[in-house]
Amino acid sequence: MPNIQRFIPEGPELDRVIGVVNPYDMALDRELWRWMPDNVSLAVARTPHHPMVVDEIMASALGDDAEIRSTARCLTSVEPEAVVFACTSGSFVNGIEGARRISAAIGEETHAPAVTTSEALLEALGVLGVTRLAIATPYVPRLTERLEDFLAADGRTVVGTAGLGLDRLIWHVPYHVTADLVRQADRPDAEAVFVSCTNLPTFHIIAALEEELGKPVLTANQVTAWAGLRRLGLPLVTEDQRLGEVGRAAPG
Repeated sequence: MPNIQRFIPEGPELDRVIGVVNPYDMALDRELWRWMPDNVSLAVARTPHHPMVVDEIMASALGDDAEIRSTARCLTSVEPEAVVFACTSGSFVNGIEGARRISAAIGEETHAPAVTTSEALLEALGVLGVTRLAIATPYVPRLTERLEDFLAADGRTVVGTAGLGLDRLIWHVPYHVTADLVRQADRPDAEAVFVSCTNLPTFHIIAALEEELGKPVLTANQVTAWAGLRRLGLPLVTEDQRLGEVGRAAPG
């Protein structure tokens, strides 16, 4: 009989793990994976379901402290090196302090550095030196206004805004609609454009829009993946998105 042992590899190196606290309606887990190196795994937990439309009331409910903590505790058995809260509106709706409360709660439960999507956005804007930006959102107007307020509180000026006015099924929006929305939001004096909502598909249009507009195009899932990987000292897996070229070192 052949010695089959020679055909059995020693095994892969242990994956590095990023925990993900997702809102209950997150439909784009696969998009976050697209930025991950081969040796990084995502461990995902979802908040409890609430039958609500996407507006400022739902966004605020997603930041409920008890639910955030219980969801984060589901990740502790896999010992993540960092944890992200992958929701833009749920982390900006109650301002910068609201975002910090969420990441602090997750960090306390998981004993790992944690960051929300909205905090990741501010971090990315800081690394890129952006103070004036345009925003493209799928949201109803009231929720878009909360994002403007969040950015203003951090000293950022929103010079252009465009929204789709959707309160459900945001992950169904096709790329060409989102691309047109970004073009509508952009202004000559905008140093970057941010595309909000982790439930809005964007991965395959970022590079093309950056080339067309001549400026960084940041998206919710992109900055979330970037900030999580940054806490591991790793870059985004992309060669043609501007954010992938900067800020590999973890924040101090």
